[in-house]
Parts: sequence; C-alpha cells; structure tokens
Amino acid sequence: MTGDGDAAGTRRMAGVVATGRRSIAARRRVAGVVAAGLVGVLVLGACSGGGGDGQGQAAQGVTSTSPTTAAPSTAAPTTEPAPTTAAPTTAPPTTAAPTTTTKPKPAAPAKLRSGSEGAQVKALQRRLHELGYQVQAADGQFGPETHHSVVAFQKVNRLGRDGVVGPITRKALERPRVPKPRSTKAGFHVEADLTLQVVYLVKDGKIQEILDASSASGQTYTVDGDVRLAVTPQGSFVIQRKIDAWRRSKLGLLYRPAYFIGGYALHGAPSVPPFPASHGCIRITTTAMDRWFAKLPVGTPMLVYRS
Repeated sequence: MTGDGDAAGTRRMAGVVATGRRSIAARRRVAGVVAAGLVGVLVLGACSGGGGDGQGQAAQGVTSTSPTTAAPSTAAPTTEPAPTTAAPTTAPPTTAAPTTTTKPKPAAPAKLRSGSEGAQVKALQRRLHELGYQVQAADGQFGPETHHSVVAFQKVNRLGRDGVVGPITRKALERPRVPKPRSTKAGFHVEADLTLQVVYLVKDGKIQEILDASSASGQTYTVDGDVRLAVTPQGSFVIQRKIDAWRRSKLGLLYRPAYFIGGYALHGAPSVPPFPASHGCIRITTTAMDRWFAKLPVGTPMLVYRS
C-alpha cells in the first residue's frame, strides 16, 4: 500500500512539474507575441513618419495638424546689372583685288594638208590667191592646186617643201617674202627660177601668178643608147612652137608643150614633185597649163635662170 502511495505521489509531483513547465513556456510565447506586436507598431511608425500620408497619422493617434506658418522673407530683391551698351565694332572695308578669271588659250589651228576641208582651207586659199599663187577657187577643199600653191609658197619662202600648212608655214603666210621678177620690161613674159623650182608669169614688171614647177634632176639617163645628163638650159629664149595636145616622146608624156629651145619645153605633167625630177623640160600642173596655154603665143619671151 505504501509503495503504491509513494508512486502516486511521485506521479502527481511529476505532473505538477510538467504543468509548471508548460505554463512557463506559454508565458514565454505570449511575451514573444507582445514583443513582436510592439516591434511592428514601431516599424509602422517609422515608415509613416517620413511619408506624411493619412494612414500614418491615424496609426500614431494624430487627429489634427497645426498649420505651419513660414516666416516672411525680408531679403532685398535681386537687382540685375544694367545692360552693357558696347560700341558697335566697325570692320575696315576690305580692299582685296578683284578676282581675275584667266581665259583658256584658244586651241592651236589644225595642220592643213591634202584632203583637209572647211573654213580654214577657204581662208588659206584666199590668202594664197591674194599673194599670186596658182590656186583659183576658195572652195574649202584642199585639192591638188591648193597643194601645189602651198609647195610653191614654201619654195619662195625657203621653207620645207612638204605641202603641209603647219605653224611655220602659217606664220610665213602672215609676213611672206614677195618675189621680184628678173626682168621688169613692159609686156608679158615667162620666167623660170631653177633654184626655187617655180615659174613666174610676168606682165609689165609685176608677177601675175606663181606656179609650182620641176626642172631637170641633174642625174644621168639613157636614150637611144646614149647616156645623157639631165639639165635644163639657162638663158633668154622665146616660145618657138606649141602642141595643143598630149605628146608622147621617148622620155615620157608632155601635156600641151610650149617649146622654148630644141626639144626643151614648158609643159603640163601628171606628176610635179617638189624637187627637180625631169630630163630637162620644165613641168607645171596640167591645170595650170590649161589656164596659160592660150596666153603663151609663139614669140613670148622666156627667161631661165638660177637665183
């Protein structure tokens, strides 16, 4: 019995202890909750304190806010400095030299030669005709008669005999050499200058026309088995006879020959080179011979010389 009573008492004591422990734990939990609540209130107060909204004021129990009365400002008004009146800057007038536009140099005139055509050729033909050379028409076509006129001009002016009007010949055309006949007697006569390889048709001491010509080459040739020297006789002669046609000789074709001594004649030829090339006759173009044949009657004086 006693043992059971002690056991029961022990159990009761243990229950009291357990109950006490539970009470202490419960009190601790309640204290924790209360502490957490206070922390929350403080946090809410801290968040609402800077914001100034209505919810924060209600949480802190504030029902009215006293109006803030700002002290009136007594600072003196700011006075801006008076505007500066600077004297206008007067720039000296510019006296720069006016811009000079350099005009481009005109293109150099083109070289004129056989086959050329146009206004420059016309001007050339007019100039040559004015100076007495054999070209007759200013048609703008650089044909054979224009070519021979240029060659004769180059011969008289001691230029290269290429028949091309380049810078040198063009300059000479501006200030040309004017040839003079050997004889100034009255009437009409013919002169052949073997040095220049030209023929002058002269009337009353004035040259009427200057023809391109080609005389003896100075070389040897063979005819009828004889070796002969190609020379053109010099001296004072007259036209002895004429043939108004092509004549075929042993030495070639002669167009409308006008013989001035023996078998030597002034005649037209298909080829009149710018250098001595005949067997002894004096060649001129067929066109020139057509123009002058009727003006060379038998008895016309003819001078042949070297200048």
